Amino acid sequence: MNPRVKSVNAVQDYVLEIVFNNNEKKVFDVKPFLNFGLFSELKDTIMFQTAKAELGTVIWENGLDICPDTLYLESKKVE
Repeated sequence: MNPRVKSVNAVQDYVLEIVFNNNEKKVFDVKPFLNFGLFSELKDTIMFQTAKAELGTVIWENGLDICPDTLYLESKKVE
C-alpha cells in the first residue's frame, strides 16, 4: 500500500503541496483533472483552496476527492 496524505496545502496554479505519512513531501498538479466531470468545480479558486487532508487523502468542501494512490504515484518529490 502506498503512503497516505498527512497534510495538504493548496497553492497557486492548482498545485497541492502534500506531506505523506512516510514524511515525503511532494507536489501534485491538479490542472490535468480540471476539465473532467465534477473536477471542473475546482476551477473556482476559492473552492480549490478548501482542500484538506482527511481519511488519508485530499478532499474538498464540495465532497470531491482524489485517490490517495494517484496522489502519491503521480506527484513530484520536493527536493
